Amino acid sequence: MATIIRALIKGYTYLNDEIADPRTKHWFLMGSPWPGLALITFYLHFVRTLGPRIMASRPPYNLDRILQIYNCVQIALSSYLLYKALVLGWLGHYSFFCEPVDHSFNERAIEIAATVWMYFIVKIIDLLDTVFFVLRKKQSQVSFLHVYHHAGMVFGAWAGTKYLPGGHVTFLGLINSFVHVVMYTHYLATSLKIGKPWWKKYITQLQLTQFFLILIHFSQLIWIEDCGFPRWPAAIFIPQNLFMIVLFGDFYYKTYVKKPVKKVELNGVSKELNRTTKAQ
Repeated sequence: MATIIRALIKGYTYLNDEIADPRTKHWFLMGSPWPGLALITFYLHFVRTLGPRIMASRPPYNLDRILQIYNCVQIALSSYLLYKALVLGWLGHYSFFCEPVDHSFNERAIEIAATVWMYFIVKIIDLLDTVFFVLRKKQSQVSFLHVYHHAGMVFGAWAGTKYLPGGHVTFLGLINSFVHVVMYTHYLATSLKIGKPWWKKYITQLQLTQFFLILIHFSQLIWIEDCGFPRWPAAIFIPQNLFMIVLFGDFYYKTYVKKPVKKVELNGVSKELNRTTKAQ
């Protein structure tokens, strides 16, 4: 038993200290995985059990003004992250094929790492999306896809900040920040009752495109010669993005392609009209 305990401690020390980026491991929430895991655990408990139980005997909260402010904050944060990702990396500095992480302490490398950390903090803020659904008693919106995606992004962003704050992996943050600018602009317009929500399905198409681009980007690590960026993230992000494409693709099909079957009476005979249409 003592040998097992020592092995576990040694493994934890290796993962948490020895291979962690020395520049970020002392930053807020980065010292160990436990605060982040506790946050995700509470999030899952609240949106699935505690929140619905609290709201069961209460009317839904009117959060229109709060949501409008929240959407504006999200647009501003995502726009800033998009700008920093372009200026610091993807506009001429980084290679789209394979880019190593600069683990040095020079000013630009530290700024890139800080931007990755900020992206992690924004993913934590994103969890409020689900909390607002619960408080507005829109529990049907708290789907497996929604919860899995939000919790997974927090964990992935934490790992990126802990081990690889820069380089190839930041392409994910670049694309995701752009998608969030578009998505939260849509949410803001909807909350302000500007226009009609005809563009909603195109946001799902944009999200699917995001996962496809990230899939291709990480797949390059398989066949590109070693450029200094580790290959192990490909083993995580390739199946992860395939899974997200399946989940979002299923949601898109059920929501925008497959229409419900409608029963009508025609000459006294009940018939079913299958209103399934092709995707636009």
